[in-house]
Amino acid sequence: MKENEVIRVSHVNRIFPVAGGTFQALTDISLEIPSGALAILKGRSGSGKTTLLNILGALDKPSSGKVYIDGKDIGELSERAREDLRRTQMGFVFQAVSLIPTMNAFQNVEFSMRMAGIREGRKERVEECLKMVGLGGRLRHMPSEMSGGEQQRVAIARALAHKPRIIFADEPTAELDSAMGAEVVRLFKEMCGREQVTIVMTTHDVGLMDAGDIIIELENGHRIMEAQEEGQVEREDG
Repeated sequence: MKENEVIRVSHVNRIFPVAGGTFQALTDISLEIPSGALAILKGRSGSGKTTLLNILGALDKPSSGKVYIDGKDIGELSERAREDLRRTQMGFVFQAVSLIPTMNAFQNVEFSMRMAGIREGRKERVEECLKMVGLGGRLRHMPSEMSGGEQQRVAIARALAHKPRIIFADEPTAELDSAMGAEVVRLFKEMCGREQVTIVMTTHDVGLMDAGDIIIELENGHRIMEAQEEGQVEREDG
C-alpha cells in the first residue's frame, strides 16, 4: 500500500442472487483512501454506495476482488478476526439513529468503549467526545429528551469514543434538515483533523459534496468519477 493509505479496494465485484438469476451491485471497483481523509461515496439510491460501505466495514464480503485495511486483506480474516476489527478499529453511524433508548447520552457513548474492551479513562473520554459534538451539557439526557440532530451527534460521539482508525457513516444526514446535515459534516471534518480518524460516508445530498477530501461517485454499481480537494477530476471507465 502507499504511504499513509488506510483503505485500498482492488477490482471488487458484488453479486447477489435474485429470483431467476443474479444482480450485480458492484462492478470492478478500485479506490484508495488515505489516513485522516473525509471520503464521500455519492450516488442515487441503488447506485451501490451502501453495498460498498458494508464491504469496506467488514459487514459483507465481495464476490471477487480484494479489500485492504492498513495493508491487511480483510477477506482472509476469520469471522472472529473480522468482528474484532469492527469492534476495536472501526466505528459506525447509520441513517436511523440506533441509540439504546434506556440509556442516557453518557451511557450510550460509554457502551462502545465497553464493547471495545477499554477499561481505563472511559469517563474522561466520553465527556470529551460529547463535548466535541456540542453536547457536553447533556450527558444525562435520554434519547427521548433530545432532537433528531442531537441524537445523531450522540451516535457520532459513540462511534468516535474508542478511537477507531475508521468511521463508516451510511447516510448520516438523511433524516436531518440542511443546516443540521451541514453541521454533521463539519463535525466529521473537524474529527479527521483532531482525531486523525478516516471517515467514509455515503450521501445523495449534492449540497454536502464540497466538504469531502475525496469524492467517489457510483452509478449502477460502477465508479464513474473521483474529485479531490485540489479540484482535480478523473474520468474512469466503469
